[in-house]
Amino acid sequence: MAQELTILGLESSCDDTAAAVVRRDATGRGTILSNVVLRQDDLHAAFGGVVPEIAARAHAEKIDIAVERALTEAGLSLTDCAGVAVTSGPGLIGGVLAGVMCAKALSAATGLPLLGVNHLAGHALTPRLTDGVAFPYLMLLVSGGHCQFLRVEGPETFVRLGGTIDDAPGEAFDKVARLLGLPQPGGPAVEACARDGTDPTSLPRPLLDRAGCDMSFSGLKTAVLRARDAQVARNGGLPRAARADICAGFQAAIRDVLAEKSRRALASGEVTAFAVAGGVAANRSLRDALAAVAAERGLPFVAPPQALCTDNAAMIAWTGIERFDSGRFDDLSLAARPRWPLDQASAPMLGSGKRGAKA
Repeated sequence: MAQELTILGLESSCDDTAAAVVRRDATGRGTILSNVVLRQDDLHAAFGGVVPEIAARAHAEKIDIAVERALTEAGLSLTDCAGVAVTSGPGLIGGVLAGVMCAKALSAATGLPLLGVNHLAGHALTPRLTDGVAFPYLMLLVSGGHCQFLRVEGPETFVRLGGTIDDAPGEAFDKVARLLGLPQPGGPAVEACARDGTDPTSLPRPLLDRAGCDMSFSGLKTAVLRARDAQVARNGGLPRAARADICAGFQAAIRDVLAEKSRRALASGEVTAFAVAGGVAANRSLRDALAAVAAERGLPFVAPPQALCTDNAAMIAWTGIERFDSGRFDDLSLAARPRWPLDQASAPMLGSGKRGAKA
């Protein structure tokens, strides 16, 4: 039987300030008692993307408010929790630092164990919280800053089968939205615009001609730029119908690449399920395509509710629960990390930058 545990989780890796309380019962089943997310969309809207300095300041101002609300909604106090889990990387360093410092303060004041959590592990383990998926399973982590196929073999054992060598799909959605004059965040805006497309623009499917599970979306963004410029030159502007067709074509290209690469990843070994997580996993067209791929293999397809696809603290609290049993806790030397690959054994992805692999 599992030990009953209640953990407070904190998340501040990008532009959502979040706190949650999650409980695991004696059967191992997880229950979200509260899940508070304070968004910053209005603060960044005028800049066409997340401004790290503004995000960090907002996290510092709101993280204690999020914690108080999470505990109140759960009907608990800090003394009812067995530990404090916090995203300690990867992410925008100012935001990560705000969360880590708050968690350290709570741990020091109460004596509760401190658990530094990899943000990506939070996404990767979400299917265990929502659906109780057994190890090993295939995870497609697809978000604003990350895209990779992971074989999840344990709470802290992840094998990367492939990933993007440049822009993640979420980054590509945001950049395409800016190119087409759509609001941020780009994913929902492009998806909504694509619904009106009647003749999807023909765009390339990068790296499908190469073996393996690696992906590239930077060239696809360039192809959208050229399609937009061709429409502007032809019409003296970008007609609404043409914008919708470009969005539909772009979304279809992302969908087709991820579906085919998923087939290849599933062929690499036996797994219990195929799961997807991360902000881009909220895209309905993508979910449907990936569900079809899982059905081809006769596997369960697991996609979290939309609220757990985007950044949230419930996944951080759950990851803390998964790690708690090992008895390995952090102390006040816990550092905020801008880069933190889940698979420490694999070589860094191309395009990881001078500071090393981000994911």
